[in-house]
Amino acid sequence: MALIKNVGKAVLGLAVLIGSIGKFAPHLFFDLPFPFSVILWVTTGNSMPMYFMPDAWKEDEIDSWMKDGDLVVATGVKSGTTFMLYCTHQIRTKGTDLDDELFPDVSLATPWMDLKQSRTGSWAEQKDRYNDTVLSNGRKLKEYWDNPAFPFRIFKSHYAPPELPVRKKGGKKIKYLAMARNGLDVAASMTNFYSSHTDEFRKVWGGFPPDISGEDHAADEPPAAVKDMLPTGPMAEIYFGYVKKWWAFRNDPNVIMLHYADVRKDLKGHVSKIAKFLEVDLNQNELDVVTKRCGIEHMKSL
Repeated sequence: MALIKNVGKAVLGLAVLIGSIGKFAPHLFFDLPFPFSVILWVTTGNSMPMYFMPDAWKEDEIDSWMKDGDLVVATGVKSGTTFMLYCTHQIRTKGTDLDDELFPDVSLATPWMDLKQSRTGSWAEQKDRYNDTVLSNGRKLKEYWDNPAFPFRIFKSHYAPPELPVRKKGGKKIKYLAMARNGLDVAASMTNFYSSHTDEFRKVWGGFPPDISGEDHAADEPPAAVKDMLPTGPMAEIYFGYVKKWWAFRNDPNVIMLHYADVRKDLKGHVSKIAKFLEVDLNQNELDVVTKRCGIEHMKSL
């Protein structure tokens, strides 16, 4: 009886310890082998993927760095994110950035504020770096994403409401572009995406995402990346949760919600629609130029 009591106390103590780590220092889980790192991360209430953080978008923070008219391209994961970031950049420059001098890299001109840059990094530290970092060419990082030539800035996100304060009362007037994609296409893309990460990246984040390039599974069993996306999986929020959250906001005046297939099918019509949403007037020639530069052939040449 005493043994059982002592074991019970030990189990309780271990549970309290794990819970405390999950709340105050969850990054310590990443030193454990996969999948234990992810299991403990998720079971202690932390969201997936672990290198996302919503701190930049909190209502008491967003007005400190956003400006009126800024655009958040908050597409679903593997749902045309770079496509939309580049296309909205073309719209804001009316296709005049022919040599992409203002868009040398998607991460410079349209930064991803959700991305946690280190295990223990905070948004406050990252915000300072976005403003103060000097690149190897001698130019400040801020010159690319906050260029005075831009009528508005563009930022990347994979979040949805409520993490994004779409209906925030007062403060900066911000616009949001959401875009979903056929779930089977997302699943196929995610399978390749899982295996594209380096071992160095996985080491930082507790072995996630796992390398499934040599995965062996039954013909009627979905790959690990697909399992993770299912409603009961740890990554369910990135697809089912994303669409469900945005759907209720699709008719808000500061939101434009698109479907990837529709945009590809009628690119010119959607360039015009997005430009109108962003209050950018494109004449016929500008519309033609922007549409061509948003096309697959041009983007493949970059």
